[in-house]
Amino acid sequence: MASYQPIMIVTGANSGMGLATTIALAKQGCRVIMACRSPERGEQALQEAIKQSSSQDIELMRCDLASLESIHKFAATFQAKYTQLDALINNAGVFALKRQMTEDGFEMQLGVNHLGHFLLTELLLVSLIRARQGRIVVVSSGAHKVGSIYWEDPFFTKGYSFWKGYAQSKLANILFTKELARRLPGTRVTVNCVHPGAVGTSLGVDRNTGFGKSVLALLSLFFLTPEEGMQTALYLATSEDVQGISGEYFYKKRIAPVSAKAKDVELARKLWIWSEQQVSS
Repeated sequence: MASYQPIMIVTGANSGMGLATTIALAKQGCRVIMACRSPERGEQALQEAIKQSSSQDIELMRCDLASLESIHKFAATFQAKYTQLDALINNAGVFALKRQMTEDGFEMQLGVNHLGHFLLTELLLVSLIRARQGRIVVVSSGAHKVGSIYWEDPFFTKGYSFWKGYAQSKLANILFTKELARRLPGTRVTVNCVHPGAVGTSLGVDRNTGFGKSVLALLSLFFLTPEEGMQTALYLATSEDVQGISGEYFYKKRIAPVSAKAKDVELARKLWIWSEQQVSS
């Protein structure tokens, strides 16, 4: 009988922590699907991942989290080919210094960091439920502690603050994690989120112009490497130590405290309902 090969999806897998996570999972014998927005950068990253992991069990699939249509296409493509999904690592993230919009009219940070992953996870839940023990890992941030959900203007149409927008999206990641965990009893699927620490990635670099690269080069002297930053996400996706643990926020492979807002059950439920309305409209 053939041995069981876990199937993993990593979003934002073309660079930084996503690429490092892909390589580490492939080295462990997993089949890894790299969900990337840019086919060109994705192809370069795919070749790098194959080279560094010495594994051919890595595949590139296009997924632009700033496009609901692209997310639907990705999920359909995946489910046409694979029956189960063992882990979904929602790693992709943007930190937009200037206000940008997704093609569906969402502010880019909330649109990609939260709403895109919200829809992707919802579409792939059936595949995760079919796995031996499906796992969802959501990359959040310590920035959630200064975050609020700005119900009056969540997309910042009346004055943009990149830091408020980023912190809002990272708080949304944790509220989503906790509410999803409450909705998964009776399944073997777990969902946890992670603060990776201050990692030197291309997060703050403009997707189109490259604006922010010089700042990144300076800051990277003080940051963790992507290989260091992805260790807790890798742990949550693969370790037997966390089997059965769900709805928690991890830092350095341990459950860590969250802000009072991140614990607010009513806020999490309200955000879930609002998010469903956004991605289905």
